[in-house]
Amino acid sequence: MSVSLDPIGPRDIRPREPDEEAPPHRLATVPRPQAPTAVVPRDRARGAMLGLAVGDALGAPAENMKPSQIRERWGRIEGFVSDDPAGTDDTEYAIFSGLLLAEHGAALTVGHVESAWHEWIADRDEGPFRGAGFSERGTLENLRRGLAAPISAQHRHAWSDGLAMRAAPFGVYAAGRPAEAARLVSIDGTVSHDGEGIYGGRAVAAGVAAAMVGHSPDAVVQAALSVVPEDSWTARSLHRAVSAARRARRDPAATSLSTERTVRKATVIGGYPWTDLAPEAVGLAFGSFAASRGDFVRSVQMAVNMGRDADTTAAVAGALAGALRGESAIPADWAKAIGPVRGTCLPSMAGWHILDVADRLSPPPDGRPDGRDDGRPDGRREGRDGGSEGAAA
Repeated sequence: MSVSLDPIGPRDIRPREPDEEAPPHRLATVPRPQAPTAVVPRDRARGAMLGLAVGDALGAPAENMKPSQIRERWGRIEGFVSDDPAGTDDTEYAIFSGLLLAEHGAALTVGHVESAWHEWIADRDEGPFRGAGFSERGTLENLRRGLAAPISAQHRHAWSDGLAMRAAPFGVYAAGRPAEAARLVSIDGTVSHDGEGIYGGRAVAAGVAAAMVGHSPDAVVQAALSVVPEDSWTARSLHRAVSAARRARRDPAATSLSTERTVRKATVIGGYPWTDLAPEAVGLAFGSFAASRGDFVRSVQMAVNMGRDADTTAAVAGALAGALRGESAIPADWAKAIGPVRGTCLPSMAGWHILDVADRLSPPPDGRPDGRDDGRPDGRREGRDGGSEGAAA
């Protein structure tokens, strides 16, 4: 409790005589600002990973669309626009990387990552491989040709946001240690990305790591900037997006639409054909997060309605806001819509739920091993028919 000087009784504002003494003062109490809620690691971990999956599913219908096209078709997207919402490769690859990280932890090596890509993706019959990004396709081609990391990442889309979309698990695992989160995601990304593609993943992982233990959106942004080169495209894009978001937030006349336009104009490369640029997607995601002060619903909605690579920008914004605010910040109906993944992109991941991975990456609240809560030997959640259900992610 702090104190301030306050005169006794009602304030006396009449003019005083030259020889009149000032009234006595007393110490008055001033209430302290409300203390932030305690950090619960498991709640933050589930918020980050579920936030990623929710953002992915919300943004998937708007992927590669312009804001004008989104408004023409749906008005403003404020929830799921499909009766059967589903995630994309963003969620499935986040599960893939999260399970690998849960297995090896801080001892993760490029060899572990490369072997996992072969075992779970490249050396299997992948089927149609629907929804995969160009960086993943290029990586698989190189691995199947016998090329090893880092040469496997030498393709025309090494700068894509394919690493950023799967970076959140590294921030969850290395909660409160942004530099360690960045180190680990760089190891994972060596197989598939290079340059700005790696920087995008580092920024997201570090941001989530900071959000996992903090309460300040500004600290999250600063953590992201601390792990990428100052002269990189990623850093410049992040600075521009967040600065634009802060300007818009201070404008009393700003609306959701005007804020989105301001951030988008500061970040998007006009006329460029590819929407999966890591510097752009990461900038838009952090811009949404900063403009919304980490509020989960507003962060994700803003990212979705700006279009471009909307599933990834919303997934990243959702991971950041979910890590900062916890699982309870995610609307219950949105959370309920996320089921075990279908394996549309990665058949080997079918049946895994994003929360299974969150629980494996975070300290259990009650001492149970690795967060398994249903007794299944593989840790996957049972569907309503008793099998591994792939319902909605």
